[in-house]
Amino acid sequence: MKNRDGLENNDNWKTPTWLYEVLDNLFYFNFDPCPLYHDLRQWNGLEIDWGYCNFVNPPYNRIDKPRFILKAYDEYKLGKTSVLLLPAATGNNVYHDVLRPYADIIPIRGRISFEGVNTQGDFVTTGKGKSDSMICVFYGENMPQYKTEYLYNLINTAKHERSNTKRKR
Repeated sequence: MKNRDGLENNDNWKTPTWLYEVLDNLFYFNFDPCPLYHDLRQWNGLEIDWGYCNFVNPPYNRIDKPRFILKAYDEYKLGKTSVLLLPAATGNNVYHDVLRPYADIIPIRGRISFEGVNTQGDFVTTGKGKSDSMICVFYGENMPQYKTEYLYNLINTAKHERSNTKRKR
């Protein structure tokens, strides 16, 4: 699949460790329906049942991203929790029809760095997307619901501390 610039797209970008750890310490994930470098011949996260509490950093392409959001919504209707790391794109139907009414949305201040292979074929640890990011939480049954402001402060404080640590090196 090609990206918006007409270049071959690589959707294998690693979630920043600091961000995953902050979220996992709150939600205790037991499933990732789209793990990094996963072989889809083994199983497809869009076609199987998910865990009780899911971390989802889906491929960001225009086909798969909305499909994973809709699957997370379907799992939410079954009582399951899903925490999604998404580009902060608000001008599409899935945002207005699914995320906005049913999920808590936590913006992440500034762009976050991912690890992966860029369009030039180089492995980078500071690859930043073309947009800011947001965390979207579909709270399932029996899951404590954190106040959005609490999550916002927790995530953005961790990001700021991570940035300051990197600068001091």
